[in-house]
Amino acid sequence: MTVQDFDLFMEKVFRKTGIDLTKYKRPQMERRLTALREKHGYKDFAAYFQAIDRDQDLFNEFLDRMTINVSEFFRNANRWEVVMNRIIPELLKNKRRLKIWSAACSTGEEPYTLALIMSKHLPLNEVEILATDIDQNALERAKLGIYHSRSLEAVPKDLLQKYFAGGENGMYRIADEIKRCVKFRRQNLLEDTFEKDFDLIVCRNVIIYFTEEAKDLLYHKFSSALRPGGILFVGSTEQIFNPQTYGFQPYDTFFYQKAK
Repeated sequence: MTVQDFDLFMEKVFRKTGIDLTKYKRPQMERRLTALREKHGYKDFAAYFQAIDRDQDLFNEFLDRMTINVSEFFRNANRWEVVMNRIIPELLKNKRRLKIWSAACSTGEEPYTLALIMSKHLPLNEVEILATDIDQNALERAKLGIYHSRSLEAVPKDLLQKYFAGGENGMYRIADEIKRCVKFRRQNLLEDTFEKDFDLIVCRNVIIYFTEEAKDLLYHKFSSALRPGGILFVGSTEQIFNPQTYGFQPYDTFFYQKAK
């Protein structure tokens, strides 16, 4: 395999999907996709692209591998306690309807976690959360709202009993009243424009895969999308070392507040 082989593959993926793989860290992305290509027996990326271009199942698998669809409810639970016990109460002091966005939401565990938290503070008919991801296959799985018990281990017992049903074969279905709180939409974070005036944006465990230039772009876009005083919540490996560059100030560990 040559460097040009993967370069041409990235160009073809961009033309097909609008996904710019050059904005992801190349060594990790190339290693991950090489393993996937070799798993199916294609000798180079030219042959692999031909395959994913005509086979929807292969294409969906490619998107899943590229976008790292690994998630769980209340991941890093102590950080979600900050959201539940400090951030949401503070935001609700100023307005009744909060504008919340789960960016790169994967298969839905994160936005549904936000909805579960909001159920502690407001009637669910007053809760609306935007959830976006680049992977349409992941979004369709999120809309189903069916999860294995291993992704629910950190859900507080009262919420688990109230809003989840099933348990057969380890699979649980989230309640329709929680599902109705979340509006799913496909979005390319690096290419698409963002809505404005969010009170809370959650984007965790995806920024780490981007180049430094792409991270810089994304932090500026998130800052512009937040209202003054709004909060950005990032992953446990995604600390922003120069938050003031983007108009942020540290709020708590892995939380940044836009300057008021």
